[in-house]
Amino acid sequence: MRLKLLTLALSLAAVSLPSHGEDLLDAYRQARANDPVLAQADATRLAVREGVPQARALLLPQINGSMSLTQQSASGGSSSSSSSALDSGAGNFDYGHIRTRSVGAEVDQTVLNLADIANLQAAHSTANAQDQTYDAAAQDLFVRVATAYFTVLSDEDQVTFAKANEEALRVTYDQADQQYKVGIAAVTNVYQAKALYEASKATTISDENTLANDRQALTVITGQPTGDLKKLREDVPLDEPSPADPQAWVDVTSKSNPNILSAQYSVDAAEHSVNAARAGHLPTISASLSRDKSTAWAENGGYNPLGNGRWGNTIGLTLSVPIFSGGLTQSKVRQSIDQRDEAQDSLESIRRQSIQNTLNYYNSVIAGISEVKSGKSSVESAQEALSATKAGFQVGTQIMLDVLNAIQVLTQNQSQYSLARHQLVLNRLLLRQSAGTIDYKDMEYINTLLQ
Repeated sequence: MRLKLLTLALSLAAVSLPSHGEDLLDAYRQARANDPVLAQADATRLAVREGVPQARALLLPQINGSMSLTQQSASGGSSSSSSSALDSGAGNFDYGHIRTRSVGAEVDQTVLNLADIANLQAAHSTANAQDQTYDAAAQDLFVRVATAYFTVLSDEDQVTFAKANEEALRVTYDQADQQYKVGIAAVTNVYQAKALYEASKATTISDENTLANDRQALTVITGQPTGDLKKLREDVPLDEPSPADPQAWVDVTSKSNPNILSAQYSVDAAEHSVNAARAGHLPTISASLSRDKSTAWAENGGYNPLGNGRWGNTIGLTLSVPIFSGGLTQSKVRQSIDQRDEAQDSLESIRRQSIQNTLNYYNSVIAGISEVKSGKSSVESAQEALSATKAGFQVGTQIMLDVLNAIQVLTQNQSQYSLARHQLVLNRLLLRQSAGTIDYKDMEYINTLLQ
């Protein structure tokens, strides 16, 4: 009987056949080179780091050169002004325009400016925070690639199961139809088998569409067309997380999670910004050194009231004491304190969320191990149940609906088992990401589980 082929068809659907397609490391390398999200995080990190030399520049010498050329109208006065520099005899004289050229250079150096020092410290902390944000993005890339990869594998299994289920229901429907035509079965069997068969075709189409969409989602990350992917082997390790202590994972999370570290650096930057704002009340000291000379001459020639200037040096030390700025400094202090409080609250929120995620993923790994074990057992039991139901149908102790239900149960169990296996691998990776300890070696290990 053709019903005997049902168990074989559905059993083959659960087997991950060997593949020679690309593996997880191939996908990760492509994503590392092409992922725009990580590239954006890197560009942001580099841009933020430029704040350090910009803040430091305010504490370093400032050198400026200058040259000017000016012209002014001038006319001679009466000769009675004997003390006048314009006196060259009796009568009035028109000297036209007097032109002056000045050349100079100046060096300014901050001696004491606590606000600029605090701003430099804030820039360092902000850069460190952005470095940690980039590390978080780099770690997230591991998870995004793995999630997209195993989502495609799960979808491929769902399509395989859907097609096997569709074929099994088609065979059952054909048999019910033939039995009805020869008068040995009721038309109810035909209707029941046809209803499930038509529904299974719609499920197959939906699963194929989901697979196509998720393959494209992987392409978005890697920047390359998604080819045939290596599948997860059957003997997935079912070891508990190491260390097998949730509190130990929480402790690691508090010390290593890049999101927490980034938020902590942001708090430090905010503290320095408060100090910078308060320094607006404090005096500043700066030193300067300038060297310049000026030369003047008359337009009609020969007249030079200033003579050919000589180089002159000027050295100065300036003390600036802020007295009143209309309340601006006080307002900046209050604003900086509020921003610091906001950063502290954000740190606490991120810390609590990260710890929650760590505990959730730890528990998910523990539960996932049991799910995989029970899932495998449920598939085996469903296969045996289908075989027994078919045998009972042949001898008349089971009806067609029982056979159809048994086929559906087997397909559902296979689907859940596939999802549980893939999710267990991802949950292990998510646990390490939440703790901040995920690295390339984790991807290499998962890659060894593929075939």
